[in-house]
Amino acid sequence: MTEALDVVVVGGGQAGLAAGYHLRRQGLEFTVLDAEVTPGWAWQHTWNSLHLFSPAAYSSLPGRLMPAQPGETYPDAEHVVEYLAEYEKRYDLPVQRGVHVHAVRRDGDRLRVQTDSGSWRALAVVSATGTFSRPFLPAVRGQEVFAGRQVHTTGYRSPADFAGQRVVVVGGGNSGAQIAADLALAGVELTWVTQRPPRFLADDIDGRDLFDVATARHRALQQGRGDTGGVASLGDIVAVPPVRAARDAGLMAAKPMFTRLSEDGIQWADGSRASVDAIIWCTGFRPALAHLAPLQLRGQRGHIATDGTRALEEPRLHLLGYGDWTGPASATLIGVGRPARDAARQIAELLRN
Repeated sequence: MTEALDVVVVGGGQAGLAAGYHLRRQGLEFTVLDAEVTPGWAWQHTWNSLHLFSPAAYSSLPGRLMPAQPGETYPDAEHVVEYLAEYEKRYDLPVQRGVHVHAVRRDGDRLRVQTDSGSWRALAVVSATGTFSRPFLPAVRGQEVFAGRQVHTTGYRSPADFAGQRVVVVGGGNSGAQIAADLALAGVELTWVTQRPPRFLADDIDGRDLFDVATARHRALQQGRGDTGGVASLGDIVAVPPVRAARDAGLMAAKPMFTRLSEDGIQWADGSRASVDAIIWCTGFRPALAHLAPLQLRGQRGHIATDGTRALEEPRLHLLGYGDWTGPASATLIGVGRPARDAARQIAELLRN
């Protein structure tokens, strides 16, 4: 089966839904192909205690405010999943689920999207696959001989899974801090290691402020003014209530990154050792772009050069939701709306010319 459309959106998470909303407003014929069988994408697979670090009203996709969650200032992941499912239904977005996209190729005046459920030929493609399906694990000496359990952030669910164990959490970002706090507050024997001393943002800063700072930096760069440093200038860790509680209780003392693993533990540069049962790698993600490999667009650091969301070497392709390189704060719920709108407008102009 081969179907022809104006636009194919690859990925039905928050970025794909935002793209769909704006493509519909432009009057374009499109479909959204998503590998998940139910709505919610990565939010379905987070740890149990995860909460947003912005209130609901500041965590919304275009056109529909996220309703507040009763009893919660910062909504949990389940509330986000419910919101995304309702959003998809409210706007009757044509999401086709359980469809795995293997490749996007040039096919004359169109792009061919090849999947395990057939092919689509589109005048434009929006890639919105995010990063969650590509967890990053750093190379550490001895990693192959360590006999304990190793999981990435994507595999962590609850402190109950690590009861009675000696656990190392690796990573000084929000995920590392939140999982370390989750374990520490539950009484798990914790060692938290970071590449550099943790930088906590001021306690009164949350996602609202971070979005404003990221937007201001983007505007300054666009206008040729100096780089303000953006969110990174403020710190690395939002002091959400559990992190604040663990920090203030003295449970969040970080150690420097270890230099190697042994069969039963870790070793630091000074030769000191610690016996360990499990390691949780909160070491981030990489863009999930394997489906775009046939277009041969990737450059340094695995990124595709873009002007906003539009690929410089393939103007029929837009990349949405991968981070600041595809729009300020575009990997966040509130941040993806603006670049999604711009992408839809540019696609409409391309198709009408």
